This record gives sequence, structure tokens and C-alpha cells, in this order.
Amino acid sequence: MRTAYALLAAIALFPFSVSAAPPGDLRTLAHHAYEWYDEAYPVAASSLGDHRFHARLTDYRMSEVVRRRQHVSNLLAQVRELATDGWSKDDRIDRVLFESQLASMDFFGRRLNPEASNPQLYVDECSISIFTLLQKEYAPHRTRALAAMSRLEQMPALLETARTNLTEPIKLYASLAIESARGGDDLYTVSLVTLTDGLSRAERARLVKAQDGAVKALHDFADWLETGLPKMPDWRPMGEASYNYLLKRVLLLPLDAHDVAHLGEIELARYRALEAMLKDPSLASPDPARAKHIPKDEAEFLAAYESRLKEIVEFLRANRLVTIPEYMGPFQIGQLPEAFKPTSPGGFMNPPGVYDQDPGGLYYIPTYNPKSGNFYIRAAIEDPRPILGHEGIPGHFLQISIANHVSSEIRRMQSDSVFAEGWALYGEEMLMREGL
Repeated sequence: MRTAYALLAAIALFPFSVSAAPPGDLRTLAHHAYEWYDEAYPVAASSLGDHRFHARLTDYRMSEVVRRRQHVSNLLAQVRELATDGWSKDDRIDRVLFESQLASMDFFGRRLNPEASNPQLYVDECSISIFTLLQKEYAPHRTRALAAMSRLEQMPALLETARTNLTEPIKLYASLAIESARGGDDLYTVSLVTLTDGLSRAERARLVKAQDGAVKALHDFADWLETGLPKMPDWRPMGEASYNYLLKRVLLLPLDAHDVAHLGEIELARYRALEAMLKDPSLASPDPARAKHIPKDEAEFLAAYESRLKEIVEFLRANRLVTIPEYMGPFQIGQLPEAFKPTSPGGFMNPPGVYDQDPGGLYYIPTYNPKSGNFYIRAAIEDPRPILGHEGIPGHFLQISIANHVSSEIRRMQSDSVFAEGWALYGEEMLMREGL
């Protein structure tokens, strides 16, 4: 209801003009924009399940960055000028959603300027470009190995471009990028061995050369960042005006920064009150010592995750709490690659992409260590169900799988982090309240 209210409130902000364009014009414009985006950002497209451009990296030469930003700016202006007289409520909502998608690209590009300030952008481009070729069997091994080889060969040039672009790198982002660049060697080397069975001897030699070149370029990039680290500025918040724009124009919330801060204070007080009701305050912090059984190794830890997910699904069905569509794929648990640990210490969930033919989802968890101080590992050992309810079913995996089947292309492409995280958190608490 809150999302619908926010959308209707946003619709009211747009005045009607004298002559309206047909809604089909909006959908055509949006479809062409998505096609353009997938070709302009091939690694992001791979993440969404579109592998037409799986042998390429994004062109981050500043001339291309500026050209893409201008294209988005032009599209945004075009959508804002669309007259919607006589359109149905659904069509007008789609217009608001598409505008917010463009506003997001414009905001995070033009306003935040990550190409000049965030070294992690380039390290992520490298790691995700290989990761997306490995996580699903979307094509034969040989096809994916050749795509990986091509992407690896492009990485040294990408990282040289990064050095040119990074005129104002932020110390925090650089520190994370250094750790990611130095910690991801296995992703670029060992993990690709499974794809090499169809390569000729010459192709294998070329792949090894590409791997060595990419790893060296990443380490050199990390060394370069480390040298400049002492002089880099600290991270600073974007400022209230920019944050308010993000809330209203990108996230479509009827809130400003002060409202969000107030909500945060309320939630903090609520959780402190809940903790105060515990018979033992230490119960608020996960402790593996309270677990009935501590897994002996990584394999048993992963198996425990999957068995508890089955328990959640059976509970939901038995109590008729959530309808789980027949098209839902399997939800699997995997090991978090080292390259992603600096920026995802708790792991992350990879839902099926909007273009994916494979409906399965993957949740990557940190390396198992029963003595770890990592909050997420401690919580998972004691009881992984809250995390599984959030990341899997009824959380992100279920919600995003359903969203991928919405008939409107604009709505399928809508990435609403506020709704997604709100739904996942609600799912956690709902399971608890219902007695799981």
C-alpha cells in the first residue's frame, strides 16, 4: 500500500498537457532504452541473464561515459515531456516508474560521478564479468571459456583507463578496491578450470596468458591505489539536497531526509525495546555455542542451510501463508568468492535475472569458520532461518522471481530496493510471529 500511495502521489506531481502521446510510445521508448543499456553495459546485462555481449567489458573511456550520460539525460527529458492525458492509472504509473529508472541512472552517474571517485567500480567490472560466466550453465563450456578469455584480455586496458578517470578517488572506496583486487586471484584462474575442457592447446595457452595479464593488472592497480591512499579524501555524505532528490525522484518515496532519520530512530527504539524483553540480553547477539549442533566443515554448513530452507517452505505451505508459484526454480547455497568479501561480508543473493532462462537462485555465504566473529556466520550457525527467510523464501528470491513474471516490461525492469528490502525484512518477522 505504501508503494502504491507513493506512486499515486508522484503521479500528481506531473501536470497534464494539452495533447497526450499514446501509452505505446512510452513502452517503445522504454524497450529501446533497455536494449541500449544492455549493449552499453555488457557485464550488467550478463548479470541480468542477457549473454549476447558476454565477451565484452563496458567501455569506460571518459568520452564514452559522457556520451552515455548525455543519452540518459536526453531520454529523461523526453519522458518528462510526455503528456499523459487520458492514460489509464497503470499507464501513468509505468511512466513514473520509467522516469525513476532514468533518474536513477542520471543521479548515480552525473551527480555522484563514480568513474572519477570509486575505484571499486572497475574492480567490480572485472570480477563480475567472470562471475556471471560461471554461476549458471547458460551455454557450453567452450563458449563461456572463450568469453572469459576475451574479457580477461580487456582487463589491463580497462584498469589503465581507470587510472586516467580516477581524478578524485575516495579513500574508503579505494581501500575496498585494493582488498578486492588482491583477493580475487582464484576467481580469474582456478574457477575457470571447469570451463576449459573444450579448448584446444593453443586456446588454453592463450587463456593462461590472459589470466596472468588480468591478475597482474589488478595487483598493479591495487599497488597504484595504495600509493595514493594517504592523500585521498575521506568519504563524505552526498548532502541533504541530493539525498532528498534520491528519495523523491529515484525511490519515489513521500519522505525527506528528516522523515527517514525519524523512521530510523523509531526502528532503533523498537528493536531496543524488543531486546529489553529478552530474559538474557546476550540473546540479542548470535552465539554458535547455543546451537544444538555446530557443523564440522563447509559442506555440512551448506547442507544445514539448504535443509532449513526446506523447513521454511514446508511451514509456509502448511500454514497457507504465502503462495509459491510453480515456476519458482531451486534456491541453492554456495561459497562466497574471495573477490566479493570486502564489499559483501555477509554474502549476497543472486536472484534469477530478468532475462534468465534458468529460474534458479543462488545465495553466496562467507567461508565457514565456527570461531569467526562475522555476525552473519555466527547467526547462521545458531539458526540460519532468519537469513534464509530474508534472502530466499519468502524474501528476495520469491519476490524477485515473481517480479520477473510481471507482464509490463517497465515493471519487470524496476529495481525497487526499498520495497525489496522492506518485503524481505517483513518476511523475517512474519515467520517469527507465525511461530516458525
